[in-house]
Amino acid sequence: MARIAGVNIPTNKRVAIALQYIHGIGATKASEICGKVGIAAERRVNELSDAEVIQIRETIDSDYMVEGDLRRSVAMNIKRLMDLGNYRGLRHRRGLPVRGQNTHNNARTRKGPAKPIAGKKK
Repeated sequence: MARIAGVNIPTNKRVAIALQYIHGIGATKASEICGKVGIAAERRVNELSDAEVIQIRETIDSDYMVEGDLRRSVAMNIKRLMDLGNYRGLRHRRGLPVRGQNTHNNARTRKGPAKPIAGKKK
């Protein structure tokens, strides 16, 4: 099992798919990495040599922000918005949708399960 950026990537999957198990790498970046390293995206991870795995690891470390650094960066950006007290920061602080979505009927993912209100009957 290959370990890249602190993540064990699955051995029986294609390289382009297996790289997507790393937080911060999607389909586009995975194929871009395969192109930079010179590995066919159709090859399986268990077919890669140790040198190729090291080459992929070095490419990701030098060119991309992934896993812990990316999570930390996103958290710091959200914290900065909250500290500024602007509209987006207030929405984050209250746990409501940030990007202008309607909250009257939907938004259950952000708001959590519905809480019953005592004495409200129709």
